[in-house]
Formats: sequence, C-alpha cells, structure tokens
Amino acid sequence: MAETELAEDKALAWTVKVWRGDAAGGGFAEYAVPARANQTVLDIVTHIQRELDPSLAYRFACRVGMCGSCAMEVNGRARWTCRTHASKVVTEGGTLELRPLANLPVIRDLATDMAPFFDKWAKAGGRFQPKDAKDGEVPADFAVVPPASKKRQEADAGIECIGCGVCYASCDIVAWNPDYLGPAALNRAWTLVNDVRDGARRGRLDAVAGDAGCHSCHSTQSCTERCPKNLDPSSAIAGLKRSIFWRFLEPGGDR
Repeated sequence: MAETELAEDKALAWTVKVWRGDAAGGGFAEYAVPARANQTVLDIVTHIQRELDPSLAYRFACRVGMCGSCAMEVNGRARWTCRTHASKVVTEGGTLELRPLANLPVIRDLATDMAPFFDKWAKAGGRFQPKDAKDGEVPADFAVVPPASKKRQEADAGIECIGCGVCYASCDIVAWNPDYLGPAALNRAWTLVNDVRDGARRGRLDAVAGDAGCHSCHSTQSCTERCPKNLDPSSAIAGLKRSIFWRFLEPGGDR
C-alpha cells in the first residue's frame, strides 16, 4: 500500500499481533494501531506501549539505525524495527506479527537476554590484544596499517558490525546447535585474525576451530542476506576455515 494512500485514509488501522510473556511461556495479544504515512514498525510498538498497553516490554535507543537494540522478528524475519516501514512488510490483510529475536532467551515480551550472544564473542576471542604490548602497557605510537593492504581490506569488510543480533536470530545452525558461536562472533574473530596489530591470532584460531566453531557453518547464508549493515559473515566464516586449513598444513606459518 502506497504511503500517499495511508496519508489520505486516516481511518485505516493495522492489526498487530505482539508476543506477550516471559521465558516460561506466553502468547499473542492483538492490537489495532492507526496506520500513518512513513510509519516504522518501531513507531507501531511505541504507540502500543504509550497509548494502549504501558506494560509492553521492548528495547530501543537511537531510533535511526545506529544501535541495533530495536531488533525483533517482524512477520517471521529478524529486522531493525526503526528502519523498517510498516507499509513494506505488512500482509495483504494489514497484519503484522511481532516476536522477540529467535535463538535467545526471552526476558519478557519483545525483550531478549543478549548475554549468550555476547558470551560467544568472548569465546571466539573477540577482544583485541595488542601485539606489541609489554607488561600490560599499550605502545604510545600508532601502528601504521596501509589501507590498500589485503589484510586491512579483509578486516574493514566486517568491522562495522554493531552486535544487533539479527544474524544470530536468523541462523539455522544456532537453532540446531545452541553451542555454535554464531555469525557475529565469527565475523568479529575474522576481523581480528586480519588485524596485523593483534597478537592473539593463534589462540583465536584455536577458539573458532572446535565443534561449535566455523566448521559447523553450513553456508546457508541467512546471516549475509539479513545483515542490516550489508556485511558478509558467510565470507568471514569461510576465511576462518581457510586460515585454519593453512595453519594445519604449515604449523609455523602465519598465512
């Protein structure tokens, strides 16, 4: 439905089905929300919380696609709700179905516990460890990394991840194997493997080579297809697989 039509028909309303409940269980509650021109899904959720049911729990912060905290499932697909126009995703009957992100524990309603997601970043060695640090002190001089170098470009390709969890919620492997590190954590590991200033490459490759690591990925590419930042975690995971392969061929090498 065109935005101009929404502006002209002020009586039009969306039927919005929202998941209500906690980790112990729950169900859908249905709300009628006035349709507005240029209305985002986050606008709809905010209207429900402010005008219809103040007990609704959800997350948001920046409202402009910078933080990723408003991510949830919209008609079965994980999205940033602040950047999703309702008119683009509503069904023909004018219905929206909103759920919390999949593959994460539900705290209440549309709010999930992101702790398992970030715990896996740590397990994948997602913390930068300076190569030239001595006695815990980071060198004062800046490392010069040529922008055109291959490693710099590989790192740059995935560095803009903001940890919104959309790829994690969209990953079939996480759904099948809860121990799987997931696309975001592995993408972060790949950026650091290619960071020439980092000194923890070997330990990081060890961390992502286990049963829950990069070799568990079946390359279904849902993470790449749905990343709101247009990153390519699938390629990052493939890069980790290649790096581990070369390391086993030449244990003393650093390919």
